[in-house]
Amino acid sequence: MSMFCYQCQETARGTGCEIKGVCGKNEEVAKLQDLLLYVCKGIAEIVITTKTDPATIAQTNHEVLRSLFITITNANFDADAIEKQILDMYELRDQLAKEKSYNNNHDAVTFTAKGREEMLLKADSVGVLATKNEDVRSLRELIIYGLKGLAAYAEHALNIGKEDAEISAFVYEALAATLDDSLSADNLVALTLKTGEFGVKAMALLDDANTSKYGHPEMTNVNLGVRNHPAILISGHDLTDMEQLLEQTKGTGVDVYTHGEMLPAHYYPAFKKYENLVGNYGNAWWMQVGEFEHFHGPILFTTNCIVPPKTPEVATRIFTTGASGYPGCPHIVADETGKKDFSAIIEMAKKLQAPDEIETGSIVGGFAHNQVFALADKVVEAVKTGAVKKFFVMGGCDGRMKSREYYTEFAKKLPNDTIILTAGCAKYRYNKLQLGEIGGIPRVLDAGQCNDSYSLAVIALKLKEIFELDDINKLPIAFNIAWYEQKAVIVLLALLYLGVKNIHLGPTLPGFLSPNVVKVLVDTFGIAPIGSVEEDIDLFMNA
Repeated sequence: MSMFCYQCQETARGTGCEIKGVCGKNEEVAKLQDLLLYVCKGIAEIVITTKTDPATIAQTNHEVLRSLFITITNANFDADAIEKQILDMYELRDQLAKEKSYNNNHDAVTFTAKGREEMLLKADSVGVLATKNEDVRSLRELIIYGLKGLAAYAEHALNIGKEDAEISAFVYEALAATLDDSLSADNLVALTLKTGEFGVKAMALLDDANTSKYGHPEMTNVNLGVRNHPAILISGHDLTDMEQLLEQTKGTGVDVYTHGEMLPAHYYPAFKKYENLVGNYGNAWWMQVGEFEHFHGPILFTTNCIVPPKTPEVATRIFTTGASGYPGCPHIVADETGKKDFSAIIEMAKKLQAPDEIETGSIVGGFAHNQVFALADKVVEAVKTGAVKKFFVMGGCDGRMKSREYYTEFAKKLPNDTIILTAGCAKYRYNKLQLGEIGGIPRVLDAGQCNDSYSLAVIALKLKEIFELDDINKLPIAFNIAWYEQKAVIVLLALLYLGVKNIHLGPTLPGFLSPNVVKVLVDTFGIAPIGSVEEDIDLFMNA
């Protein structure tokens, strides 16, 4: 076995990638990511053992969050960049150990492997399979994958100037716990729910960061067509990158289109002043392999969702920034003030032809919690009169598997007296269907990015309050969640922490869940896999 990874839904055979990642990462990248994670665990061991206050080590906090983000599926494929991050983390670890007089002698703190060959050899002994007990390994990985998603959201908030040392304190607590062989399965189950608790905190922090700077998302029609201008496509999730790109392209004659999870940027009032923000191009992340060939202009990846391009020509137009990376592609780094220079992307765009039109029309979104609260009277009246029988939360991720057609068919076959609440790229399975309205309310309410699943939880809690219920599970809301990567994992854990039960999860249950851990989730929370469309709709509607 040259590598082992099973953190995403598409992992080989549903059990683990052992030769090359289905995502496209090779053995070197997979192992270097394992080693980077192990160094972060070493830093956590120092912080916890020496009772260091995370508020006093801000730079270390930031780099740990970034390191976790780098290891998310489809974020960074650049082995050289990951090796450099490992070396940088060694320095932070060793300096912290010296300053805090750490003397516990844990291997995660004391080891040094500086050449590529040494690093890969060390990674063999510290990866996922280093934990021999299947159930302990399963729970440790569930926690770690939740932390990766949490870290992504915390870094986006940090880029806007919002941070919470309590979140970093928990990250250290949880990472250090995955090194502690004395913890029982019950201890780790409790820590899993605590991960969900801090997932809620991280999403709330990011929601506050986004809305305080860019305004509350509002109902918006987003153009799907193109103009005959040179253009840049921006993908990923980071709104500060979006803002800087729009500022720097103003008046240049270069248009900007969003892609994938950047679509919800159109919903924020602050971005509506930019005439060069033209529309959304394409669909979910996995369709980029064909769609990027028709765009013609440069593509900026701000976070994860990179698919290795099939043609060398597309690769020459890819730029990365933040936690993302791809070998051979220019990586744009912020200066000490956070400013990024996108001039190389803009100059490339000017020399290339305008994008081909692959769609026309528009789609509507912007139904985060503030916008839905503005419609609360209509929503409550629709429920009370029976015009709306049920809400379906269908957030999460999209992916390549044919089995994901289930979500399109599910949306099509839902009764006309139901409303879909969505966030994340799972929406691309149904957000362009003509499903109509109920009393002026669209039947698909898109809250935004995957992190905006927080909005869906806030909406549910508000409805619980309005209808004076003592349990969120008594609401006419069903949860049918699609997952792919680790940000969906933290959303799931957050929902479990908030007390949501009977979530259906698909298209398959995570490969990293052992049979015993699955049993705990089923018995305690009622989690279930998806079945057939007809059976599931019947089950949900009659629950």
